[in-house]
Amino acid sequence: MTLTIRDATPDDEAGWQRLWDGYLAFYDVALPPGVTAATWARLMDPASPLKARLALRSGRIAGFAIHQHHPSSWVAGDDCYLEDLFVDAEARGAGVGRALIDDLIALARARGWHRLYWHTDEANARARALYDSYTASDGHIRYRMRL
Repeated sequence: MTLTIRDATPDDEAGWQRLWDGYLAFYDVALPPGVTAATWARLMDPASPLKARLALRSGRIAGFAIHQHHPSSWVAGDDCYLEDLFVDAEARGAGVGRALIDDLIALARARGWHRLYWHTDEANARARALYDSYTASDGHIRYRMRL
């Protein structure tokens, strides 16, 4: 099968929504529809740093990498945060996740960003095996406070 990776476009909303719903189900999270609508609107807003790269297998969206770049206090430039990575269950094990990360690495390098980082659930062994093939965990633990 042919794998293509590209930026999300307005025409991709239904396909992205299908995978987004699968992503939320995977993590057993229910978001209000307004949050999902706001996320899509941000992804489509040229002024927003939040962007999505889509992996297509034979023309069908098989995965996404939602990312954003931001200034860093640790380097004299920007970092890239891979906020959400998801591959459709039917496409797992076919290299789609790796292709999305490789694509984001190339994009970050081309744009002069200095580092790429991400988080995952510690119990997500399949994703961690992929991530460990790129770099070891830096040992940081995330804290998140709702406001």
